[in-house]
Amino acid sequence: MTHPLRRALLSVSDKSGLVEFATGLAQHGIELISTGGTARALSDAGLAVTDVSEVTGFPEIMDGRVKTLHPKVHGGLLAVRGNAGHEEAMRTHGIDGIDLLAVNLYPFEAALAGGGDFDTCIENIDIGGPAMTRAAAKNHAGVTVVVDPEDYATVLTEIAANDGATSAQTRKALAAKAFALTAAYDTAVSTWLLGAAGVVEDAPNRAFAGRLRQTLRYGENPHQWAAFYVNSAARPGVATAEQLQGKALSYNNINDTDAAFECIGEFDPAATAACVIVKHANPCGVATAARPAEAYQLALRCDPVSAFGGIIAFNRTLDGATAQAISEIFTEVIIAPGADEEARAVIAAKPNLRLLVTDGLP
Repeated sequence: MTHPLRRALLSVSDKSGLVEFATGLAQHGIELISTGGTARALSDAGLAVTDVSEVTGFPEIMDGRVKTLHPKVHGGLLAVRGNAGHEEAMRTHGIDGIDLLAVNLYPFEAALAGGGDFDTCIENIDIGGPAMTRAAAKNHAGVTVVVDPEDYATVLTEIAANDGATSAQTRKALAAKAFALTAAYDTAVSTWLLGAAGVVEDAPNRAFAGRLRQTLRYGENPHQWAAFYVNSAARPGVATAEQLQGKALSYNNINDTDAAFECIGEFDPAATAACVIVKHANPCGVATAARPAEAYQLALRCDPVSAFGGIIAFNRTLDGATAQAISEIFTEVIIAPGADEEARAVIAAKPNLRLLVTDGLP
């Protein structure tokens, strides 16, 4: 069943594509409701927009902590379309339906990654956004919830193709994405708060929060499915590295590169150059020396057979001489805090060799 959209509530921190999306909605005769900075952005773009305080009859209070937590918002999102009791409650209390919700949450992870203090991080914990998101996602039978600007174009295309409505399949998919967002968001907050409280859990009851970096061709073996997820932590490593060249990393590449780089992090670059060579998640060569090239040659001598097709990590910037030595045997991945121009030129002659730089050590 399709449900033509009449009213949309937009309340976003990330305003990428907002005006274009709202313009597309308005062109289909959809009334726009909004909050704070989002309302100002739409109004400045010349769009007719109703502030949520006009809908609720209640002003935004407590520095914005309370603005959408109101029955006229949540009733509009949660009312089951076609349910006589719900519709009677809407008439009795003057609640109009909200058919589309576009929300993205306060940038908690960005505040954390930017070194925000405790109070700053607390104020970047969104309350109204997740509450609305979950309400709209629960009631996806009648409400379209959009939490990612990348979905704006898809929603507009579907509205245009379906006489102002979205399909049940699309609403289900968007609702699933919305629940995934709030789950990851709350996990990030919980993980941070445990750390702030000095609580270290060896095996947290609920722990994972991440964003898809890439889907992988297969897992550890060809019959297995795999994908690579990252969070917002700025810790140097394979998850934050910049890949300068080479084909996409595989599951085993990621696993082995992580093992190699975590091992190399044990060596202080101010004290010595170090090289680690990993094959199948095990170091087959580890060495220190005055210069990276010497450390590499010593690590290679540990087990030159296993080093073939391996992963090589350094604790110092990769230089041209070291890159030239590495290029003489088949290597899957090199990871280092940096790579100078000469090294990059040498590695460029090996287009399948992945070169990752991290700007630091773990």
